[in-house]
Amino acid sequence: MNRSVEDGDFPAQELWAVADALADAARAPTLSRFRQQGLGIENKAGVAAFDPVTEADRESEQAMRAVLAERRPQDGILGEEFGPVSGTSGLTWVLDPIDGTRAYMSGTPTWGVLISVNDVQGPRLGLIDQPYIAERFSGGPGRARVDGPHGTAPLRTRACATLAEATIFTTFPELGSAEEQRGFQEVARQCRLTRYGMDCYAYGLLAAGQVDLVIEAGLQSYDICAPIAVIEAAGGIVTDWQGGPAHGGGRALAAGSPEIHAAALEILRQVPA
Repeated sequence: MNRSVEDGDFPAQELWAVADALADAARAPTLSRFRQQGLGIENKAGVAAFDPVTEADRESEQAMRAVLAERRPQDGILGEEFGPVSGTSGLTWVLDPIDGTRAYMSGTPTWGVLISVNDVQGPRLGLIDQPYIAERFSGGPGRARVDGPHGTAPLRTRACATLAEATIFTTFPELGSAEEQRGFQEVARQCRLTRYGMDCYAYGLLAAGQVDLVIEAGLQSYDICAPIAVIEAAGGIVTDWQGGPAHGGGRALAAGSPEIHAAALEILRQVPA
């Protein structure tokens, strides 16, 4: 595969060190406000909907951008809360300072900090970091692991041959449009267990072999790039609902095995674009 930054020129060891530094930098502002009063919540959607952002979201992203300005000023940045930054290296850091702000403001530890390094083809490495329970899921060159309270363990998705054996997640029962909801519900109807509300943590569970499917719609690039890197490094598959690349956002189908991915994709492909 031709890439904008070839494998031999990709400084994986350096980038992993920076990615860990970004996640470490984001932990302080997110933890200092979690389960506290006065989160400084604003609704970015105005009166039309509810799309919350907190002061911790902004402080987390600012802390990560400061690290990048010092250690990787040649790289681009795409973050949720502030404007994009162009780079000269062919690499872009895609940052979601708090994925799952609704969970964050509700006091549930299913939110996370998402960090990935992308070239024009998509994510090359990624982190899903959950500061409150101190779990960090990493996937990319030389890594497919979770670091947490019980030490370090390898990440590996589990084999699941049929939907009847599968556990499926999505964040909201009211997923996307009415057509997208029906598509998800048809997959979920055939699964053994359906769960809701885990935000990015569901992708970490899939990479760790605890669940089998995560289906989402209405995503932004910063919602999905890090999970793609982590899940693919663990042996899973992430595509859109037509089987194409998902790193641009929109609809995503994450699966732990080729068989379960194919079964879900056959259903989701019927959903109108």
